[in-house]
Amino acid sequence: MADNLFSLNLSPPPRVSVGMPVRNGERYLESSLDSLLAQDFDNFELIVSDNGSTDATEAICRAYSQRDRRIRYYRATTNLGAAWNYNRVAALARGELFRWATHDDLVAPNHLSRCVAALDQAGPQVVLCYPRTVSIDADGNRLPPHDDLLNLWMEEPARRFQAVLTNPGHWNPIFGLMRLSALRQTSLIRAYWASDTVLLAELSLLGKFLEIPEDLFFRRYHENTSYRANTTLEDLAVWMDPANKGKRRNALFGLRLYWEHLRAIHSAPLSMADRLQCYSVATVHGLTEWRSIAGDIKRVLGLNTRHLQ
Repeated sequence: MADNLFSLNLSPPPRVSVGMPVRNGERYLESSLDSLLAQDFDNFELIVSDNGSTDATEAICRAYSQRDRRIRYYRATTNLGAAWNYNRVAALARGELFRWATHDDLVAPNHLSRCVAALDQAGPQVVLCYPRTVSIDADGNRLPPHDDLLNLWMEEPARRFQAVLTNPGHWNPIFGLMRLSALRQTSLIRAYWASDTVLLAELSLLGKFLEIPEDLFFRRYHENTSYRANTTLEDLAVWMDPANKGKRRNALFGLRLYWEHLRAIHSAPLSMADRLQCYSVATVHGLTEWRSIAGDIKRVLGLNTRHLQ
């Protein structure tokens, strides 16, 4: 059950919607909210969805929502999973542009203004704009840099799709600014680990990605981040959706990703030539991942490795 505080909002839609899904985020929540509310671009709403928190998250969110009219706070009384919560804030968004925010990351004061200006200048062929990422630790200290490698200006959907599938980065562009109309053509976040990578692949079939060469996003890595607090694929699947607990299909990770890539291609508004090229990219990529897929099959069937040699 959910408590829809301020759900009736008759004000004109903002240009940008920022959606923050949160559960038990009291440690960094205020810092993250402060960085978002300090933006030099004011025409945005901040949608906070509290997924059954049991710490001080609710009190913090209600205090902030009372002080700032841009905040819309919603609360579920039970944990419905990270996938549900990410999708909920996207469903509640009213703006033309949208980005996800987390309770522990930070953004520079000009993050939104730079991304909005870049999208306006680039035009509708660009569906996602993101700045360079700075990785920080639990105390805010900078970690070694890395490149997100998703500045996708190629005209051909298959080339953009391939760049996403083979990307070695940390998938930070999922926290970039997107055209909400494009995002709503995708399957959003599904209840399996790495579904955000599939979402980026879906978006790449719809348009180009633009990287702003400025350090405007600060992603925090600490002991309670999802992949550190959940050490197995099964744990991560349950984090995405508590209903996944005990389901054997959680082991089919490689096969699931291959299937989801095919589904994304089938659903995208592509020409037949582009669609066939994308199927070829997905299949070649799947073949290069055959060890992972074979491992999935062996885990599910309970086969001993030597039986397949």
